[in-house]
Amino acid sequence: MDGILLIHKEAGLTSHDVVYRVKRKLKLDKVGHTGTLDPFATGLLILLIGKATKLAFLFDDLSKTYEGSIVFGKAYDTDDVTGEVLETSNVIPSLNQIESEIKNFLPRYEQIPPQYSAIKKNGRKAYDIARSGEKVEFDTRKVEIYSFDIINYGEALEFKTHVSKGTYIRSIARDLGLKLNTFGALSRLKRMMIGAYDLSQAKTIDEVELTDLIPDTKLFESERYIVLNDFVVKLVKNGQYLDSRHIKGDEPVVILDQNKTPIAFYVKENEVFVPKYFFRGSEL
Repeated sequence: MDGILLIHKEAGLTSHDVVYRVKRKLKLDKVGHTGTLDPFATGLLILLIGKATKLAFLFDDLSKTYEGSIVFGKAYDTDDVTGEVLETSNVIPSLNQIESEIKNFLPRYEQIPPQYSAIKKNGRKAYDIARSGEKVEFDTRKVEIYSFDIINYGEALEFKTHVSKGTYIRSIARDLGLKLNTFGALSRLKRMMIGAYDLSQAKTIDEVELTDLIPDTKLFESERYIVLNDFVVKLVKNGQYLDSRHIKGDEPVVILDQNKTPIAFYVKENEVFVPKYFFRGSEL
């Protein structure tokens, strides 16, 4: 059982909670996840199962789509409404002001991650540092906001956004508020997509079964494949690097044996191809 499960995470659970519950329910030995969702957030969480726990790198650079809501007038230590209120403001921006300001966030801007985040600083997770009363000093990071669509604006700003990897929606809420001379905080968040994986394909913990597993081989359908002879396949199974004598071009490749069985996934690094993943049963 090597592959991924698409889970619809419910509010109140940490990503670790989801991993633990799915692991226990389906009696699995190895389960991981590809990207943390805050406990108050809902939506798509991709779980890695079995040997596929080594495939997190396939998901590192994928963009994400979210729906959520932002409220104005209060600053929270967590940049969402689950935290403690630090400051308040009577300034509530108009829709026109919001529409005008949000354009400055596209297509990219320099973002500072929230104090309460899973980013590690000197070996400690930021939220552990923040909980101890210390302030975490972050460098800004350039993130891309491909789109930010306003769905409705009443008591809260309802939105849908498509962003690059590493983008914190809580930081967008905070920064948008500050640009509007007030405070902003995230009040709801649902992750709708990770790359091409859609929430509509996901199951809740109660619904999910082993039959929902997407096998690891399916994750490489868009990669190129080459068939190698038995001698080279033996080298592959031993984890040997390959070069231009074995593989032409620069693109990653799935190695197949003479029976068209997937053996390993190779990526070119420093003029040689190195193994990144072995399919079950392919190692000697």
